[in-house]
Amino acid sequence: MAENDLTTPAVPGGLARLVTAMRQGDIALALGIIFILVILILPMPSWLLDIMLTVSLTFSGLILLTTLFISRPIDFSSFPTVLLIATMLRLSLNLASTRLILAHGHEGPGAAGQVIEAFGNFVMGGNFVIGIIVFAILVIVNFVVITKGSGRIAEVSARFSLDAMPGKQMAIDADLSSGLINEDQARTRRKQLEDESNFFGAMDGAAKFVRGDAIAGLLITFINIVAGIIIGVVQQDLSFSQALTAYAMLTVGDGLVTQIPALIVSTAAGLLVTKASVEGSTDKAVFSQLGRYPRAFGLNGAMLGVLALLPGIPMAPFLLLAGGSGVIAWHLSRQQAEASAAAEAEAEAPAAPAEEPISNALQINQIRLELGYGLLSLINTEKGHRLTEQIKALRRQIASEMGFVMPSVRIQDNMQLAANAYVIRIKDIESGRGEVRPNMVLAMDPRGDKIALTGEETTEPTFGLPAMWVAESNREEAAFRGYTVVEPATVITTHLTEIIKEHMSELLSYSETQKLLDELDKEHQKLVADMVPSQISVSGIQRVLQNLLAERVSIRDLPTILEGISEAWGFTQNITMITEHVRTRLARQLCHANMNAEGVIPLVTLSPEWEQAFAEAMSGSGEERQLSMAPSKLQEFITAVRQTFERHAMLGETPVLLTSPAIRSFVRSIVERFRATTLVMSQNEIHPKARIRTVGQI
Repeated sequence: MAENDLTTPAVPGGLARLVTAMRQGDIALALGIIFILVILILPMPSWLLDIMLTVSLTFSGLILLTTLFISRPIDFSSFPTVLLIATMLRLSLNLASTRLILAHGHEGPGAAGQVIEAFGNFVMGGNFVIGIIVFAILVIVNFVVITKGSGRIAEVSARFSLDAMPGKQMAIDADLSSGLINEDQARTRRKQLEDESNFFGAMDGAAKFVRGDAIAGLLITFINIVAGIIIGVVQQDLSFSQALTAYAMLTVGDGLVTQIPALIVSTAAGLLVTKASVEGSTDKAVFSQLGRYPRAFGLNGAMLGVLALLPGIPMAPFLLLAGGSGVIAWHLSRQQAEASAAAEAEAEAPAAPAEEPISNALQINQIRLELGYGLLSLINTEKGHRLTEQIKALRRQIASEMGFVMPSVRIQDNMQLAANAYVIRIKDIESGRGEVRPNMVLAMDPRGDKIALTGEETTEPTFGLPAMWVAESNREEAAFRGYTVVEPATVITTHLTEIIKEHMSELLSYSETQKLLDELDKEHQKLVADMVPSQISVSGIQRVLQNLLAERVSIRDLPTILEGISEAWGFTQNITMITEHVRTRLARQLCHANMNAEGVIPLVTLSPEWEQAFAEAMSGSGEERQLSMAPSKLQEFITAVRQTFERHAMLGETPVLLTSPAIRSFVRSIVERFRATTLVMSQNEIHPKARIRTVGQI
């Protein structure tokens, strides 16, 4: 009990509950609205009327100042509700003061309270005619100028806001779709758009409150004067002049007390709707825009100086304002010059290098071409644009030939390389390098003979052929002698092409596989839906496609490949066996790709002895089969294949190694280690209509 006495004064139980209820905003507001409605019904003593008139004037000033300080109109979205409450408060006080004036107006100027009496004496100076004129002017300013203008602005703003809503909604959806904003930001912007539309719609209706308040104030004042004269003459036995003086003084004083807060609130409403497109508080917005043009202040000062010289014009105030305008113009011009100089200095100053996020160190470039500083002319000059154009053409060529869109090539300089060296990296791992001479051309003899020109002997970096760098002036002579002449950019592009084809299977990622499936025509999407994921996952399809690309088989005919995968899935889930079945489905494509200029496929077959040797070297059964051939036997096979294909290469032929279907994949796994470009096909992959010619045997 003692502790409670130290913290909270003792109050009766009913009063304590009332204080607790008043601390809750919703109950306090409800009680305030009820009090305003009670004033409309019950009479009010003069001392309470003085307090409430003071509250009304304070409330109006608070509304005006709040409107000046807010940054956006929507920050005061409760303004229509506040405006209604302020209007009802003034009208209820008008009615309460009317009762006091008509009931006790004959008793003297203090019959309706000291506030009304003070306004009457101060503004009117004891002359009700002056008060009526001042009151009429206030009503005209409020009703004709401020209220009408703000009402029109609110109406137009509400209409334009509603008409612009669909376009703004589409803009939000477009930003969300393009990834410029996330879901939370889109939700916030939609809420702001909805609040803005609701606010201007409410302000359109709230403007009618202000207009009705002005009209009601004018009618109440007129009724009070007429009714006061009638009551004074008929009921209180006053003369007409006495009744007019007594009741008119009180009525006009009451009108001024209520009209001034009405004018303040009307001004606040006008400020709120006129700053619809202005950000920041009113003073910052207005002064920053007025102070943006020092010439305007300078010309204004010159105009005031000229007016000060006219006869009969008081010179002092005009010259004072002219000097003030000139000082402001000079000060603003100086500020703008300093700001412009600072901006230029900041633009010229080298920007501090931004610290690269550490997460960038985790990123891997799929394909990167690093150039020594001597080769930068290949990309930085007009002539050097040929390298970038050739790389773009290479991407289009691989896409059309292999059905696979290779990643973009990142080109960067590397000061650690020799001046004329370049390095090709696949997933940040070096996969090839070479040297070129940027101001020379590379000459190669197709016959492999020594080049009889003056130049720098070298080895062609892609295929390891003997070549020579010759001066640009010897290009025509080299071509005349039948040499193949290649520019430096073409040398790099050719090397890059072979490296990419060699590592194409590594560049086909999961996301790229998913993209290929998503971009299939609509009629093939049903096949994808039936296969993924009920039969095989996207990763399984990716592995099959990688196996095909590893042997440079085009995956452009993706529907046929998917059909082959679906068929093979019925009898095996081994990716290698699925790939072999898909190759059988692509027999026509494989044969066409391996035809020579005569339309014939040159074949080198395995002898029955080697077929038997591979068949006997198989261990395991079914999908678990593995090749277990003795190392000496493998070396013998490798030597035989190398000698046979090198002999045909000297004859200008590129034959295909033909095997039985059961051992094709195992033979290929051996051959690719020493002759990656040698094509190995099974007998099932030879199309019935293909023309073939056996040119040798292993």
